[in-house]
Amino acid sequence: MSAGTTYLDHNASAPLLPEAREAVLKALELTGNPSSVHAHGRALRSLVDEARTRVAKLAGATREQVVFTGSATEAITQAIVGGAKALGFEGIVISAGEHAAVSKAAEATGLPVTIAGLDENGVIRVEEIAAAMARADAFGARLLVAVHLVNNETGVIQPIDRIEVLVGTSPHFLFVDAVQALGKLELDFAGRAPDMMAVSAHKIGGPQGIGALLLKGHADQVRLIPGGGQETGRRGGTEAVALIAGFGAAAQVFPARYFEANPGEILETAVQRLRSLAPATVVFGETAERIGNTLDFAIPGLKNSVAMMGLDLRGISVSSGSACSSGKVGPSHVLRAMGVPAELGECAMRLSVGWNSTMADIDAFIEGLTEVLNRHRERRATAA
Repeated sequence: MSAGTTYLDHNASAPLLPEAREAVLKALELTGNPSSVHAHGRALRSLVDEARTRVAKLAGATREQVVFTGSATEAITQAIVGGAKALGFEGIVISAGEHAAVSKAAEATGLPVTIAGLDENGVIRVEEIAAAMARADAFGARLLVAVHLVNNETGVIQPIDRIEVLVGTSPHFLFVDAVQALGKLELDFAGRAPDMMAVSAHKIGGPQGIGALLLKGHADQVRLIPGGGQETGRRGGTEAVALIAGFGAAAQVFPARYFEANPGEILETAVQRLRSLAPATVVFGETAERIGNTLDFAIPGLKNSVAMMGLDLRGISVSSGSACSSGKVGPSHVLRAMGVPAELGECAMRLSVGWNSTMADIDAFIEGLTEVLNRHRERRATAA
């Protein structure tokens, strides 16, 4: 990041890795269409093929299972909207903690949508998915169960293994939003039960504007954008070779950089220092299994709108949750589903770190937050 700034919003978008930047620039120097059979086209096709191999390896998939899309949102929409059309689902089950890309796609199908709740730790209530499946089985109806692996706000890792047991041997389908898990958790798409899975480049230091949908063979007919046969007919439109090359480069180098940065230790330190600064600090999903790079917390009485503005003025970037709903800082649907009181939810902030994060980022954050909190306390004392 530039001098004088501190970036703690990797879940929104990770900084571009140097290797990904270089791959994008090199690809932009080439001319042609990757579908052309001449030498120019073949050179571009080789970049796409190499990137597909790298993304597949990181996701535990085969090359043939990777379909490049314009974003993870597009991949999610292809899976849900395209899947509803191609596979004849008669209903969709999601959780109350899904990203808007999932919930809006489910609504767009026009099918009945069942929403499984979250417990107080932000964990999907698997028994509610089981109940929905049982109701569908009674009528011979096929469902699509669409759930996330890692919550983008709380970092809670969902019990996908339990959901796989439910769906895996049934006539129903399972889609997993693995956007926040790629490169941070070990994925085995080819060997596990999910029928479809979405991933994204810019969450792992790749460029924005490129994602991928992973499809098992029995879901291969799922389409969203028809066209000239690109991506073996599964996603029309000339491939964005430069972005795809950047995705491949990020997939190759991100995990090592991420784990070398030790994000879990960085955020453990952040929690300790937050509680030293404000003992009443609440960590959401604290007792659940969580991914190491995400911390969702609140200091009671300090609204996130006030804190984030004060931090931003000091060159420190944090968020209140999903970037897709930021810009309007409001209550989190995830925290609401967890039963968090509205007043406390208005104080929620998220720190998310990644491949280039350091303890110095936490030093800057705590220093800035201390100033914001002290000013806030002074104002409250004056008002009283």
